Amino acid sequence: MDHFSTTEAAVTALRAIAAEYAREIDVTHDIGADQTSRRSAAGVGVTTDPDGSLPHEAFVEFGGVPRVSVRLYPEDDALIEVEGVECPDIARDDVPAFLRSVFGDLAYVRGRRFPPGYFLVVPLPGDRTHKEWMPMVNLSPWLSSRVR
Repeated sequence: MDHFSTTEAAVTALRAIAAEYAREIDVTHDIGADQTSRRSAAGVGVTTDPDGSLPHEAFVEFGGVPRVSVRLYPEDDALIEVEGVECPDIARDDVPAFLRSVFGDLAYVRGRRFPPGYFLVVPLPGDRTHKEWMPMVNLSPWLSSRVR
């Protein structure tokens, strides 16, 4: 597994995945403590963290189906949204594997009778999975086609 020490390194890997799966990609960069989403209390005109570093956050949208977006945070984690299902706290190093599972048709939806609902299950390397609960009303056509 690769280690992405910077947001830009992770964005480069996501561009390669977009090319691998023939998907359009749109990237928006937010640089500076006054621009990143988790540092709204940075103050007016403050762009650096207390240690002098310049935080870098990126928002990536992939074209096609399923609809996927990724928000890469400066703290080495990411929020991935697949067809409206938010998957928070994904380690930045796991993002490429997560996307390959989704784009490579390895991700699936598992139903549960009580309480009623579904889980989006995304296999990750090392016999790990990411499971995200979603209510029954959230099933898009893509998600419905992946129910097991």
